[in-house]
Amino acid sequence: MRLSALWPGGFAVFFLVAVVGGSLLTVVLQFRDSNLVEVLSDTYLHSVIRFTLWQAMLSTLLSVGLALPVARAYARQSHFFGRHTLVMLMGLPVVMPVIVAVLGIVSIYGHNGVINQLLRVTGVAPAFNIYGLSGILLAHVFFNLPLAVRLLLPAWEQIPGESWRLANTLGMSSSQLFRFIEWPSLTSFLPGTLVIIFLLCFTSFAVVLTLGGGPNATTVEVAIYQTLRFDFDPARATLLALIQLALCATIALAMIRWLRALPISQGLQLQTKDRPDCQALTYRIQDAVLIVASTLFIGLPIAAIVVAGLQGPILGVILDPVLWQATGRSLGIALLATSLASLVALGLAMTARRLVLEYRKPQATDIALWVGSLTLAVPPMVIGTGLFLWVLMTDMPQMTTLLLIALVNALMVLPYALRSIAPVLINSGRHYHRLCQQLGLEGWMRFRLIDWPAIRRPVAFAAGLGGALSFGDMGVAALFDTSGAITLPVMLYYRMSAYRFDEAAVTALVLVLISVLVFWLLNRTLGRWPS
Repeated sequence: MRLSALWPGGFAVFFLVAVVGGSLLTVVLQFRDSNLVEVLSDTYLHSVIRFTLWQAMLSTLLSVGLALPVARAYARQSHFFGRHTLVMLMGLPVVMPVIVAVLGIVSIYGHNGVINQLLRVTGVAPAFNIYGLSGILLAHVFFNLPLAVRLLLPAWEQIPGESWRLANTLGMSSSQLFRFIEWPSLTSFLPGTLVIIFLLCFTSFAVVLTLGGGPNATTVEVAIYQTLRFDFDPARATLLALIQLALCATIALAMIRWLRALPISQGLQLQTKDRPDCQALTYRIQDAVLIVASTLFIGLPIAAIVVAGLQGPILGVILDPVLWQATGRSLGIALLATSLASLVALGLAMTARRLVLEYRKPQATDIALWVGSLTLAVPPMVIGTGLFLWVLMTDMPQMTTLLLIALVNALMVLPYALRSIAPVLINSGRHYHRLCQQLGLEGWMRFRLIDWPAIRRPVAFAAGLGGALSFGDMGVAALFDTSGAITLPVMLYYRMSAYRFDEAAVTALVLVLISVLVFWLLNRTLGRWPS
């Protein structure tokens, strides 16, 4: 085996080992002098771990439990005007900056939100408190219910039409259809969906930070942030980071059999017109209620952000130079992070393809996906803690701090890039590898003529999604920030914390518009980049 031919994957592995390994080594070295028995017996630590697991479990059960009937309603009513648009709406919370969505949720469900104001008008005292466990669960359902719907819809897309026609002939009821046809198909998708959403809720940061409401509703990631920023206790932060690492690694390893790449529905029309219950009036009304209710649940906070932003002091916020300085830093971080993630993903995918096709190593594809999904076992906040401790030991300028934030964000978006690029690149290699060998196409010439046309659209989509996610992320940036204006999401969080909600609404609207613009420009530009 020519090792020189494996240099793209070697570069990618070196990058991952340098960033992840270096940050973890810093955390471990900080912990070597701590009294392990004393810190592990801390009752506050126990309560934080219990709450982290409890809220993640409840959020997952609520999100997937509510998504099942909604997804079934979309699957059963497969042909109605606007269906494709509504399914696309389900994708908005996935790419929307978390801190912006939280502001919209507070505007609708908060103490002075639209729902509670309507209750007061009708004489009903509002009983829902947006802060604490209830608010965290509500926000997690807002983000993860639409994701679960789009992850579960392909289960209906793979049911053959013959099954529906046979069920129609046998006169099956709706419950029998679910038991004998739909549930067997769902069992292939449900475990992976549960695992993905549980890990997302377990490592949630911005939602818990803004809606936790106090020490009784604190997760491990938020506790790390508070310990470093407010208590300045590196020893305790180091312990929390190691606990977070151990918990995530244990969960990821225990559930790795279900962590495969699940297809996400693009809103295709399903061939279910032959199912017996699709035209029954009772089920059509039931499905319409579910679809309308889920659309309002997702759409109202988004609409509230737009309305509040347009009613706020738009001119004053837009003319503030600090806003655009923070925007510039966020854009720089996003572009660097998505560029690094795309290069690392491409390096891993190219090396995996070579191992599969030339060296007959079919397991290389799975290994590449596992290596690129390190953030499932090593959350960005743990890596950020190690880098933050390293910055404390050195006198680093702000530019270096921005570079470190970009490195962590690159690891955050790497799984999205790798799972978009690797399958397409390896499949292209299977089709054209022998032809390239016969024509003597290698290196840059093969990439330009064969590989790039095949992966251009997946790379464009991954880059757009990664750029939007990195631009709107505030987790690690909030840890490094000392001024409240290092990035645009952190600026929005500080304005919300200072109860400057009118300025925060305009800032949120700017953040959403630029996030959408980043996604659109990267997706459109790279998607049409000539070969």
